[in-house]
Amino acid sequence: MVDNPLIKLDRRDGQALLTINRPKVLNALNRQTLERLDEALDTVRDDPQIQALVITGAGDRAFVAGADIEELKNLDAVKASQFAARGQEIFNRIERFPKPVIAAVNGYCLGGGCELAISCHLRVASTGAKFGQPEVKLGIIPGYGGTQRLPRLIGSGPALEMILTGDPIDAAEALRLGLVNRVVAPEDLIETCRSIAASIGRNGPLAVRWALQAVREGGQMPLAQGLSLESSLFGLCCSTDDQKEGARAFLEKRAARFRGV
Repeated sequence: MVDNPLIKLDRRDGQALLTINRPKVLNALNRQTLERLDEALDTVRDDPQIQALVITGAGDRAFVAGADIEELKNLDAVKASQFAARGQEIFNRIERFPKPVIAAVNGYCLGGGCELAISCHLRVASTGAKFGQPEVKLGIIPGYGGTQRLPRLIGSGPALEMILTGDPIDAAEALRLGLVNRVVAPEDLIETCRSIAASIGRNGPLAVRWALQAVREGGQMPLAQGLSLESSLFGLCCSTDDQKEGARAFLEKRAARFRGV
């Protein structure tokens, strides 16, 4: 277990569980919490035993209820732009992370919390989760990527309704829109995410990394370029020992023993 006052990081069974630990303020993101999150990402990235990361919030009331309003209220235009850019930089790291990142959404997932969740590769929500981008109610717009990632994830119409009204949606509506992959009972949330992570972890780690890259980068390209990227990464896969082991294991009807080489 690697802890600090703001972030808890539990590493076991080839997985890391990162808990944002500010339950008294519904896990709101201040500068210090974002920096500790960034440091934890370094730890997970550099640990060869970790194959997937699950991110959640402490307690059962909130994943992350947003950015810390105390820090926002006195920012001028320059400082506010820098504040947003730093959050975007960290969330970009999550989106580009070489290992799968799963958001376990256990309550309010608003503002910066929603932006954190949609920067993850997969999202699982508890039945009581609430998602929203309520920034316009404070006279601002989303600043950690919400205006860009949310439309790409669920389409511009639903995203604009969430962003322009600032009204939250429940877990069932989030599932219908494709904002989350699954909705489960609160008591099953973490174990469901761990089960998904374990399923991913049984696959070839290089293939998982390159699949993430193909989807992420290819989605920003014209189809022809995306297909070219896919074929190149497919070729890389076929140059690895893991691919040879996967083929042998399939033919021998046994579980593959991937080594990431």
